[in-house]
Amino acid sequence: MLKRKIETYLVKWKEAKDRKPLVIKGIRQCGKTYIVQKFTKEHYENVVYMNFILEPDKKSAFMGNIDVDTIILNLSALIPGSRFVNGKTCIILDEIQECKEARTALKSFHIDGRFDVIATGSLLGVKGYGKSKKKNEEGQDSVPVGYETAIDMYPLDFEEFLWANGINDAVIDSVRTCFEKETPVPDGIHKAMMELLYRYVIVGGLPEVVNCFLETKNIELIYKVQRNLIAEYEEDMVKYADDSDKPHIRECFESIPTQLAKENKKFQYSVVKKGGRASQYMGSIQWLEDAGIVQRCYNTSITELPLDGNAIKDCFKVYATDIGILMAMLDYGTQIDILKGNLLGYKGAFFENLMADFLCKSGQKLYYFHKESGLELDFLVRFKGECVVLEVKAKAGKAKSMTTVLKNKDVYHVNNAIKLGQYNVGREGDVFTIPLYMGFLIQDKLTDAIIPEVDLSALVD
Repeated sequence: MLKRKIETYLVKWKEAKDRKPLVIKGIRQCGKTYIVQKFTKEHYENVVYMNFILEPDKKSAFMGNIDVDTIILNLSALIPGSRFVNGKTCIILDEIQECKEARTALKSFHIDGRFDVIATGSLLGVKGYGKSKKKNEEGQDSVPVGYETAIDMYPLDFEEFLWANGINDAVIDSVRTCFEKETPVPDGIHKAMMELLYRYVIVGGLPEVVNCFLETKNIELIYKVQRNLIAEYEEDMVKYADDSDKPHIRECFESIPTQLAKENKKFQYSVVKKGGRASQYMGSIQWLEDAGIVQRCYNTSITELPLDGNAIKDCFKVYATDIGILMAMLDYGTQIDILKGNLLGYKGAFFENLMADFLCKSGQKLYYFHKESGLELDFLVRFKGECVVLEVKAKAGKAKSMTTVLKNKDVYHVNNAIKLGQYNVGREGDVFTIPLYMGFLIQDKLTDAIIPEVDLSALVD
């Protein structure tokens, strides 16, 4: 069984006194159904489960009146043996994007309060594609705003991948301590972590692929599972996409490896197809992003916070959200090249996408900086409350753009940079160097700072 971080969130959700129905949304096959069934089995006396794709007849329970008593009566008839006990029953609405009436009914369940409800859905469905895009009979949107709690779920991140490979928290904590104190990782741990990182690049975090890796260690079987999952994504392109976008989505998707192999990794529509224009493909990029398959990395006008406020919305790079998806798009045999280190110039594209994977799965948006002069910074992040440069190096060498920015603080307002590569922890002036596997630790954690009280005495007579 794969240990997932969302399990901790689910426990806290259940412990909350005024909890709302929970909607877990995420890319197809990221493990939503499995983790919800595992959690409810461990924490509830009674679980009532339905999948609106596999059991379309269950939709009828939500037709007509959607008060809780009517829904429970309908479900009792449709699901023999189901038990609904106040405060002890959780109802799972799997693939809720297929039944907009069930999504609307979440408001009734919240107001009623007798039963917990957890819904899961593909990102496409809950973002408004396909059937869920329709309005109800009154012309109102069916999403019950204010009556549900929504959370994104991703494929396994690198830390979860380490857990899956038997790496305990004590080892991970020691690596985290080295990161925080800027001390080298012991050689034995460093070597093992680098080897696990290469395996993560090959496998990614989709649970079915991770399980195949753990059970077989067979690269050919892993690749086949990845290709089958991509085929499912391509089926969604036909099922959910608008007719005008269907011919172009696959073209955009298949161009990603070529886009990342370029010296200038900015997404170019002419690379998708000769003569391609934004008007043809912008909707396709949006679809892929909404599906959770890719993530855009926006160029910024300046190297300052807030990054989103300075983003140039029509200038971006595109990365696969999960590094394993990118791997599955390449020729079979590339996996062996990664393990042997025989990727030459293409290795840079892999390691940049690896960093994008780390950032995406920790909930961060992606930004970079590029000027026409040729100056380019791989990533910009908010870290320890300031704008910090991230440079990902496939091999040892100088990062000229990073050096230029740090030497001109009065122009770029950047005081620190983090350089990731195939080496151990170190520091040289304003540059903190870390091994690639430490990328998952780069997060700007919120503190528990309290807003100070305002002295109002001067305003009182």
